[in-house]
Formats: sequence, C-alpha cells, structure tokens
Amino acid sequence: MTTTDPAAERDEREARDEVRMKLLGAWQLVSYTATSGDGEVIHPLGRTPYGLILYTPEGYMSAQLCRGDRPSLGSARPEDAAADELARAATGYVAYGGPFEVVDPHTVEHHVSTSLFPNWIGRKQVRNVDFAGSFLRLGVTTPTRLWGAERTAELTWNRLV
Repeated sequence: MTTTDPAAERDEREARDEVRMKLLGAWQLVSYTATSGDGEVIHPLGRTPYGLILYTPEGYMSAQLCRGDRPSLGSARPEDAAADELARAATGYVAYGGPFEVVDPHTVEHHVSTSLFPNWIGRKQVRNVDFAGSFLRLGVTTPTRLWGAERTAELTWNRLV
C-alpha cells in the first residue's frame, strides 16, 4: 500500500500553478531549431520565423508560427489564390490550439482541438517548459521525425507586454 505525502502533493500542485501563471499571456517567437542526434541543427521555419503563442486564464492556448520570408499570394483573397500558392503558404505555417494543462513543473500538454494539420486534432502536443527571464523555451519531450531525421525541437519565445 502506498501512502501519499500531503505536503509533497501540495508542493507539486503549487509548482504546477506557478508554471501555469507564468505561461499566461502572449509570447512572440524568437527562434525555432531542431537538432539531430549527430548535432546537426536546422531551422524548420527559416532563420527569421514569426509566431505568437497565447495562453489564457481560462485554460486555452493558441499557437501560430510561420516562415518570416513567405511570399505574398497573387490574389487578395484566399479563395481566389492558386492551389499551388496556397499549398506553399501552408507548408511554411503551423497553427493549432485548444485547452492546455500543466502536468508537472516542467511539462505542458496542449490538447489540440483545431489545427492546420488535421492529424493533430484530438491529440496532445507535449512540451518541456523552461523559463529564463522574459523568455520561454518549449521543446518536444522526445525526438520526433523532422525533415528526414529524428530531431529534438526547441522553440524560444519572448513575452509580449
């Protein structure tokens, strides 16, 4: 029979609540890198990515990331754009959102309810969480297949006022 330590449970809950409070608000993407086991570093959205991630007090998050060098489309309205232009624009864009949960002081789960990539809907995106001053680092918890190799991705965000 296992016994639980109420003080340890309280400390863990307080640590999760502290991380949750630190996450709340808007963050601007500073960098997105992915490193393979042999040390090769790539920039999946280029060296000048743009993005925002938002965490709300109600427990929702939304992430929008894109290449900073995406060209404009040939038409002013998406429904009038050529299919190849739309495909190219989507290739340089990541978007998803849904409820979030801080599961421990180092891990947040994004429960995806909407996504540009339909396969993510109904699944979790699990991220390591680390804070350094006004910066937030989110990383995949295990290597994942990115651009032809197993890689560990890390996104660095800067808090917006």
